[in-house]
Amino acid sequence: MDIIENKVANSGLITLDIEDLIEYKPIKTFDIKTVLFMELMLKEKDFREFLKANNWEEYKDTYTNIICSSDAIVPTWAYMLLVTKLNDVSAYVFLGSKEEMMHQLYLQAIEKIDTEIYQDIRVVIKGCGEKHIPNNVYLQLTQKLLPVVKSIMYGEPCSTVPVYKRV
Repeated sequence: MDIIENKVANSGLITLDIEDLIEYKPIKTFDIKTVLFMELMLKEKDFREFLKANNWEEYKDTYTNIICSSDAIVPTWAYMLLVTKLNDVSAYVFLGSKEEMMHQLYLQAIEKIDTEIYQDIRVVIKGCGEKHIPNNVYLQLTQKLLPVVKSIMYGEPCSTVPVYKRV
């Protein structure tokens, strides 16, 4: 009787899924436009009253990105005041778009990777996941792994594209 051998399991490949690098949480956007006078200017007294009165619990344990969707000039201190309220409830606060925020979260996660566990290992960086991952995240991950890995491939263990092989 022929025994079916799982060559992928026996290959010594480690699959690294970028989607597993961060914990996914709900994303909430705070548009500062909603607290501007005529959506154009910030009145400090009104803004401070809003900060005191607002229920910040809706941002609890979320990734919160702050934007201003109007053409207003918002003073830096307004964002600083806003983060004093959001920082206690949000898991992460970021000034910019949702996409920029997620990109930043991935890059921070890559920075924390302990590369020693990938020393002389053949790594497959998983592609085609459920989440959109910016190309720069793949670039940064590759850069982080290059000094230590034996090889890097992209895709799935059963169908990979060779990216790097130490000679």
